[in-house]
Amino acid sequence: MTSLLVIGLGFSAQHYLARDAARWTSIVGTVRDPARAAALGAATPANCTVLTFAGRTVSPELAAAVDQASALLLSAPPGEGGDPVLACCDDRLMRAGRLRDVVYLSTLGVYGNYDGAWVDETSECRTKDGRTRRRFDAEQAWLEFGRRTGAVVTILRLAGIYGPGRSALDNVRAGTARIIDKPGQVFNRIHVVDIAQAIEAAFARRVGGIFNVCDDEPTPPGDPVVYASRLLGVAPPPSIPFEVARESMSPMAVSFYADCRRARNDRLKSVLGVTLRYPTYREGLDALSRPRPS
Repeated sequence: MTSLLVIGLGFSAQHYLARDAARWTSIVGTVRDPARAAALGAATPANCTVLTFAGRTVSPELAAAVDQASALLLSAPPGEGGDPVLACCDDRLMRAGRLRDVVYLSTLGVYGNYDGAWVDETSECRTKDGRTRRRFDAEQAWLEFGRRTGAVVTILRLAGIYGPGRSALDNVRAGTARIIDKPGQVFNRIHVVDIAQAIEAAFARRVGGIFNVCDDEPTPPGDPVVYASRLLGVAPPPSIPFEVARESMSPMAVSFYADCRRARNDRLKSVLGVTLRYPTYREGLDALSRPRPS
């Protein structure tokens, strides 16, 4: 029996299950909110059960799922106390002894600031505090778990995620798109379908290690907005200097703009064998702009 436990059944994990649910005999996914768990239940594959897990208390149903899990897909963010699964279930996972594979969805943010230089999986992680430091610490904790148990642990460091309902096209349509001008700033991005491909390959190939999951072309933040506006036949919004825009940005958004780097994805392609369906934001937005089959 191959049982998958998904901690954090969000945007990326749902797209993965839509692609690869048949691999698993049974799937248990978790969300933080009971109402969301009830709503998701009918939208997930037939072999998937949705439970509630807020990162503190483990229900009897979740404890049973932990005991039976042969694989983990982890996308829930770590808290002040570290990764929620290791904090609550490390001993239980060790006792059960069934776990063979762990795929952890992290972020390119762990690299910190490189002033626009290229990074790969061998680059130093310069992040020092906050949420990205907690992500890095959680990565290291899961890699150590793999060394202790023999489980194959794969860390997928994700770029900025976009996809159906979450793209520059949606922001332009809603009138919320902004072009923030910060000279020299560039970002990588990744379509959620290509994240799903990477997760599938991680479970299939079982090579373990760290992989950047990002597109081929890091570009300034406004480029996708300009391109999306062109696809929709509307004028792009005016450019706003970063120092002006930051006055209305959340602390998380400001910290996001504090780091600048270009990420390479060679290992994703050569080791995991992933061929990006959307190698730049242009292919991704082109596909998203086309009417979806009814």
